[in-house]
Amino acid sequence: MNHTEPLSSQVLATFAENSVLNASMLAVCKASADQLRLDILRVLSNDSYGVLELCQIFDTKQSGLSHHLKVLLKAGMVSTRRECNSIFYRRAHPMLSDVLADFKQSLFQALDRQPLPQEYLSRVNLVQHERALCSQLFFKENADKFRRQQEQIAAYQLYGPNTLSFIKSCLVAEPNTILEVGPGEGLFLAELSKVYQSVYALDNSIEMLEKSKAYIESKKIDNVRFILGDTGNEELVGLNFDCVVLNMVLHHNSSPSSLLQDLSRSIKPKGQLFVTELCHHNQPWVKEACGDLWLGFDPEDLTNWAEQAGFSSGESMFLAQRNGFCVQIRQFIHEGLSNK
Repeated sequence: MNHTEPLSSQVLATFAENSVLNASMLAVCKASADQLRLDILRVLSNDSYGVLELCQIFDTKQSGLSHHLKVLLKAGMVSTRRECNSIFYRRAHPMLSDVLADFKQSLFQALDRQPLPQEYLSRVNLVQHERALCSQLFFKENADKFRRQQEQIAAYQLYGPNTLSFIKSCLVAEPNTILEVGPGEGLFLAELSKVYQSVYALDNSIEMLEKSKAYIESKKIDNVRFILGDTGNEELVGLNFDCVVLNMVLHHNSSPSSLLQDLSRSIKPKGQLFVTELCHHNQPWVKEACGDLWLGFDPEDLTNWAEQAGFSSGESMFLAQRNGFCVQIRQFIHEGLSNK
């Protein structure tokens, strides 16, 4: 008489592991076996988009697009992030614990080598333009009271001196040229003018640029130059900065990843990028009160965007506040090559 031997716990664990792996592989293969889903992954390469924005980009109905996003989410190929009452989707960063991480990463890299169809690219640019207009309109209408509103979140007195000390501690050569993007009312420009030989200020809001210019002139500072425009301005490329600083700018920008890509063309190899930014939070009132497009960022977001733009991570500092907001001060070093 034959007796069936009980399966060992090790064998059962192997069966369970194989079952999970097979299910994961099927989910990934299903998710990538559709052209629209592949195009969605390409659009989500660097930026986050809401469902309605994606519907606009792909000119498709919300019900159909939501289904595609659900399939991608189940396969672990996209992740979600809540901004107020909206859900934003972005391409997922494969975790080291994911047995299919290498497979997913290879797929993403293959997708990124293919140009996005022009019709989609045009609509992506339109969505970004609409976001940027919202931010520009806010600064146009609120230039005179911006600092008061900003201080509800993070006062300059908190992050300004800390950022300046942080920059000074990271200097590795004679400071020559530095660019501040979005200088606000010019307070930090005045401090930079004492450290750097040449200081440049860039802003796409003429109202804010005039305020910072008036402040610098009132201090009789003569080594600061002002440029009206955005980071895509070709004038910046030839200036080849030693350093670039962004103080509380990225959460007002329509595409933070694209901004870092732009700046990588304007910084010398081994030059430094300093970013002072809010950590991700759940305070939706800042969108209306302060013109924020994003509710801060996880440190990993900044790291990933910077690495894709050709920077490596350096030092970092975090400043917690009693009001619940946390400020991150980050150093990134330009390695001279962008991954995009």
